Amino acid sequence: MQTMRKIVVHALFIVALLAAGFAIGACNPPGPWFEGLSKPPFQPPAWLFAPVWSLLYVLIAVAGARTWLRGAASRRMWLWLAQMALNLLWSPAFFGQQSAGLGLAVIVPLLALIAIYIAVSWRSDRVAALLFVPYGFWVAFASLLNASILVLN
Repeated sequence: MQTMRKIVVHALFIVALLAAGFAIGACNPPGPWFEGLSKPPFQPPAWLFAPVWSLLYVLIAVAGARTWLRGAASRRMWLWLAQMALNLLWSPAFFGQQSAGLGLAVIVPLLALIAIYIAVSWRSDRVAALLFVPYGFWVAFASLLNASILVLN
């Protein structure tokens, strides 16, 4: 019975995060505003973002499910929820509000919360911490992109 509960919790987290990510992306597409901005030379091609974020959302979801199963009201779970709220707020801030400054104001604390989650999880759930490492690197890169776009425009 415990194994079935774990499978269900993991599946729910994965489906919920992929659905949320897709919905946020669909409601806040880059559009003409973004296309008209000057971008740094290290800007990846547009097609890369959807598969990268899909993979990252699966990793984030598995870490979230592991955290939930170990303590739904724990400090780690609150950190996970806080970083997820900022994650889902970035696209509406950057693309929806057409504001690289607002996007940067969201992504910097997001990166900090990711680092804190990794640090807090390191001893109690090394797997969850490691699942967040690629996410942390990607958000650090995205922060650099966001800051570069702000400076260039």
